[in-house]
Amino acid sequence: MKSYTAVTYLLSVGVATAFQPSVVSRQVLRPIKTQAYKQSSTSLSSSIAADEDVATIQILMSDTGGGHRASANALRDAFNVLHETEPDRFPLKIHCDIVDIYTDYGPFFPYNEYVALYKIMAEYSFLWKWFYEFGSTPLGLWLNDFMLELTCFEPFQECLTRNPFDSSKNDKRADMVVSVHPLCQDLPLKILSSLDSNGASRSEGRVTPFVTVVTDLGGAHPTWFNEGVDKCYVPSDVLKNAAMDRQVRENQIVQYGLPIRRGFWRFGADYTGSPEEQDEATEMEGVHHKPTIREKLGLKDLTTVLIVGGGDGMGGIIAQAQAVGEKLQSLAVSKNESYQMVVVCGNNKAAQSTLSPPQTNWGSNIEVSVQGFVNNMDEYMRASDILITKAGPGTIAEASICGLPCILSSFLPGQEEGNVPYVEENGFGTYKGSVEGMAETVQEWLASPSKLEQMRDNALVAARPDATLDIARDLADMVYVRREELKKGGGTSSKKEIGKPKTKTIAYGMGPF
Repeated sequence: MKSYTAVTYLLSVGVATAFQPSVVSRQVLRPIKTQAYKQSSTSLSSSIAADEDVATIQILMSDTGGGHRASANALRDAFNVLHETEPDRFPLKIHCDIVDIYTDYGPFFPYNEYVALYKIMAEYSFLWKWFYEFGSTPLGLWLNDFMLELTCFEPFQECLTRNPFDSSKNDKRADMVVSVHPLCQDLPLKILSSLDSNGASRSEGRVTPFVTVVTDLGGAHPTWFNEGVDKCYVPSDVLKNAAMDRQVRENQIVQYGLPIRRGFWRFGADYTGSPEEQDEATEMEGVHHKPTIREKLGLKDLTTVLIVGGGDGMGGIIAQAQAVGEKLQSLAVSKNESYQMVVVCGNNKAAQSTLSPPQTNWGSNIEVSVQGFVNNMDEYMRASDILITKAGPGTIAEASICGLPCILSSFLPGQEEGNVPYVEENGFGTYKGSVEGMAETVQEWLASPSKLEQMRDNALVAARPDATLDIARDLADMVYVRREELKKGGGTSSKKEIGKPKTKTIAYGMGPF
């Protein structure tokens, strides 16, 4: 009953609140700065001191799923790598202030409980479907827009004015703001307009660069797209069209791919040295040498099926592992061969315990490794031949870089639904909604090595291993230009300028806008 009470209350506050936009009035509301707030997400460019000549970027997100923080961290890592490996082009360090704006600055329920509510709705997908679809309607967008601006303008303004080096102070703003979450476009843009125009307008006068980096893949909620952004980075043709449907102009849209974790960049090349010192052919050969990776992970050198439950271990991973394990055992006996299964349970300790001996005896003909949360998913993917996973965009993008055929086990309605045709149309996987279907597909693919090889090749064609660094280069160029503007005194727009035609063209290394 507790979960339904929470959802009912959320409905009463403003149904579409789980998805975004904006409008009118404001109240003075201050967030309660708890210990979690004080230790919040933030910066992590560890060696940077506040008095250095450093560019600063605030990255807005919410931990509703692991992909948003992973994308923010990937961009942070990319800025550090670019400064180290391309110092002539990127001489200034870039300090990232990564903040879960809803958890840390949401004034009250439901805003400060989005993470918990996400987990409830992800478990009961019909709830997610209802909220997602209603939040996409004109009424839902307007209602959420109205409620957000009414209740969150002041708290979120405190977030956007916080010192990137010390979140307890509001004496220095970030040079640039980046959103990696669908709930972080409309209201932050209004707040920046208000700040940059000295309170004269919430719709005009913004000079602080603002960029959206979309972290969905085959489909996205309308709240990802706001025509007022400077640039909108999308990973696919489908999302480019979705952005244009929301009046984002084509010259605002950049299509590289998804920002992904460092272990998946350029097939795992070492970026600690200069690019010219790297032997990429040798690097790639080593990365794709499965026996070497399997030995490093303590695995046998056998055909391997990887089952992933995500960071929260959601998605019926116990039933999936049991069905696939039984199928592999049957195949091993009938073909007189051996197979291997790796199950990554994430933070689902109950699943990890259930699938591990002595609670589960897998038999002598298959090797089984049951893991909890791992930080080296790139190695486990490269050690495997088939992946079973929910249709999360980040996992799919990472699997394609590893040339790993995918069996998609589930998806969130709306948000992840478009990822299924993305995988199927690109020819490196399929969707199976039942554990029996997953196990039978594993059997079918293992019986056809040529089909597996073709899907592997298709996955590599769809891969975008350079996307993170490409996005980071563009953002670094933009923030460098902003730094120069600030040095020349171009930090705000005067009230007299508000309402005048905008004729200034700013070049941020990617063309004018």
